[in-house]
Amino acid sequence: MHAMQYEFTLPADYDMGVIRSRVARVGHLLDDWDGLGVKTYLLRERGGVHGSPVNQYGPLYLWNTVEGMNAFLWGGAFQGTVNDFGRPCVRQWTGLAYAEGDTAGSPATHAVRRRQPVPDGVDLAAFMGDSADETERLAAHDGAVLVAAAVDTQAWELVHFSLWDRSAPKAEGDVYQVLHVSAPGRGALPHGRQW
Repeated sequence: MHAMQYEFTLPADYDMGVIRSRVARVGHLLDDWDGLGVKTYLLRERGGVHGSPVNQYGPLYLWNTVEGMNAFLWGGAFQGTVNDFGRPCVRQWTGLAYAEGDTAGSPATHAVRRRQPVPDGVDLAAFMGDSADETERLAAHDGAVLVAAAVDTQAWELVHFSLWDRSAPKAEGDVYQVLHVSAPGRGALPHGRQW
């Protein structure tokens, strides 16, 4: 599993209806993308329900294959986003763990992303093992749809990403509204630890 995200921080007075309309228009285009596990179309709205300080559009992907990810980035699909918003920094993390929640079949309404540094001096095997175990713990909460953990070994940053149904998210971090989920290869995402 590979995790990937890019974000566009938009002006404070930006009409976020433009993003909602865009996702309604193009969100289905990845509903059958080969190599894609899950793509979530995510939105944070300044002053919204969860107190976001910014207006932000930040799709997050869980890929089953590098070929699928590369076909998206270099095969033309990503160019539409670049044309509309400019070329963003695309963050990538190597998968650590994946778990389905108790409401795996429910539509997700919220997502939470928590990024944290991997501290210097820690035992990497123990730290990553604890992070993988946390994925299972989060997935056991009522309302969890799915939970993934991944790491960027250049920046030594861990990310936990979770989707939640209509109940309040039980995870800490940046809270997003979920506008659409494309999940053609969700069933093929490897469950549990990725090592």
